[in-house]
Amino acid sequence: MIENDYLLAWAVYGIAALGCLLVWFRLTRWMWRGLREPLRLIVAVLLLTPTIVDPGKELFAPAVAIAALDLLFGVGNNAWRAVADLALYGMIAVAAYLLLAALRWVLWRRRGAGVSPAVDDEPTARELMARGEAGGSPGRQGLRVEPRL
Repeated sequence: MIENDYLLAWAVYGIAALGCLLVWFRLTRWMWRGLREPLRLIVAVLLLTPTIVDPGKELFAPAVAIAALDLLFGVGNNAWRAVADLALYGMIAVAAYLLLAALRWVLWRRRGAGVSPAVDDEPTARELMARGEAGGSPGRQGLRVEPRL
């Protein structure tokens, strides 16, 4: 295989892998976020992880394909290397995902905590009615009282 064929094969595989990933994203969009995001991460790692095939020529191939073909046909000794690469990239991806999920959770909690005290300071419609301020006085005709749930 010449260099152009190698690059062409990788380009075709990359486009096909991104297409499969897009289909997987569409198939999992109805799921709960806690299940959807890890499943998407696993499929992305499986499709996008390369492994080295020939160290002398520095040729790479998709790790899932090398592992499957070596285990299925029993040729070559690259299956363990491909599984090790999948595990390594999987651990890195899971660690990055957990870090981003923790950051998202902290920002979500901080945003939620900032809204609550401002709402608690406002009087409820029942309190305004008891004071006679809810729409009864001529000076407050245009004000709207929002109900609190």
